[in-house]
Amino acid sequence: MKTPSISPAELASRLASEPGLTLVDVRTPAEFSELHAAPARNLPLPDASPEALRALGHADPAAPLFVICQSGRRAEAACERLRAGGLEGAVVVAGGTEAWAAAGLPVVRGAKSAIGIERQVRIGAGALVVLGVVLAQTLHPGFIWVAGVVGAGLVFAGVTGFCGMALVLAKAPWNRA
Repeated sequence: MKTPSISPAELASRLASEPGLTLVDVRTPAEFSELHAAPARNLPLPDASPEALRALGHADPAAPLFVICQSGRRAEAACERLRAGGLEGAVVVAGGTEAWAAAGLPVVRGAKSAIGIERQVRIGAGALVVLGVVLAQTLHPGFIWVAGVVGAGLVFAGVTGFCGMALVLAKAPWNRA
């Protein structure tokens, strides 16, 4: 079943006319502090759960819950997780924060504090591939598997939208508030 979605403009209209609606941003605290939709509250993807939402004041599992990230992929993953946990009202904000800002809707801008998580994944994956190749050339040919495993992980992430490396990097100290 496809995760329901809403455009930023439609959501802004609903937020203005229906007080009490919840918008959560599932990016890392560092990404959130750099730029986020003004009405959003931060709940990083690894922490997204029905229990965490209740702590934020979203108690009704059937009530609409709007989930936003940078471009929409992490929000979809969060919605799938939340819906599996019983929150049937989880809805993805199509296009994420990028679309929200492009629509001219209110945002909060902070200082650029960290490299975005997607860029961190590219840097980390590239470094692991280079390391695997160098080790295969200098120590033992078996190290070429490091490059192969990283490549397979990138293909899997591209096909499924799930990136384990991004989840691990999101827990790094520089990605925490």
